[in-house]
Amino acid sequence: MSPTDDLSHLRLSTAESAEELARRLEQEDRVLQRQREWALESADLKRVGSVPYLNAAPLTRGLEDQIVFAPPAELAVMLREGRLDAALVSSADVLLNDTCDILDGIAIASLGEVRSVVLAHRRPLAELTEIYCDPASITGLHLLKVLLAERGLQPVFRPLTSYAEAARLDAFLIIGDPALDFVLAPHEHEIWDLGAAWYELTSLPFVYAVWALRRAADTRELRRVLREAKDFGLDTLEHIIRSRPEYTYEFRKDYLGWHIHFHLGADERRGLAKFAELLRKHGLGLIHEPQYVV
Repeated sequence: MSPTDDLSHLRLSTAESAEELARRLEQEDRVLQRQREWALESADLKRVGSVPYLNAAPLTRGLEDQIVFAPPAELAVMLREGRLDAALVSSADVLLNDTCDILDGIAIASLGEVRSVVLAHRRPLAELTEIYCDPASITGLHLLKVLLAERGLQPVFRPLTSYAEAARLDAFLIIGDPALDFVLAPHEHEIWDLGAAWYELTSLPFVYAVWALRRAADTRELRRVLREAKDFGLDTLEHIIRSRPEYTYEFRKDYLGWHIHFHLGADERRGLAKFAELLRKHGLGLIHEPQYVV
């Protein structure tokens, strides 16, 4: 028998076409994604809360069926009352209440225009005597107060009681998905984007929300899970952008891929420190130094 005959059973498989290779890699990627989802779904997250807004979706990838969803102001109350051990809350809540640490490395932040924290107004800012404010987040309110105080403006702030009635008002602050709903729909108001205004004032990022961890609780395992969820969300950001139902694909891509970012690094910590400094300057409460944990 010739050497060629001896090796006849060792023929190479037919080379994959580019299309077949892409399909196989996509299938393998789906398997790996599902394995990561299973790992996250196995964690005990009954005492974790997040906000029901599009901008938080990348931070809760794989956790959606296990955690509490509520506006940030409600989550802050639940955290203070000990009903939650970790929550994605307004950054101002952590600065005003010295009971929680901040999970370093993760945030909802922007470097400039944010699109979802805005003041809608019919008259020039200097002529506004009262502004109605979304009670869902105290960070939006305190950021607005700082930005206006830096311009020497101190209007009266009143609670916004209904999103449906907002369009009738001369000036109102609105956040989150309701802000996007308003901005993207026909309206007669001018829009003052508070993320853009903050960057114009400070040249720093603004941190809107952080993972706050109750100091009295053992959160070591929660921290690991929340970091993994963020990594999973950013690794699969394109999937989130394509699969979410809100607005259009192009808007979601622009909003989640450009206007919002999800890291909390040195620049974001400087932005948060600057926010604390200006809150103190304008007498907006007893402000505590943020404490970070990893």
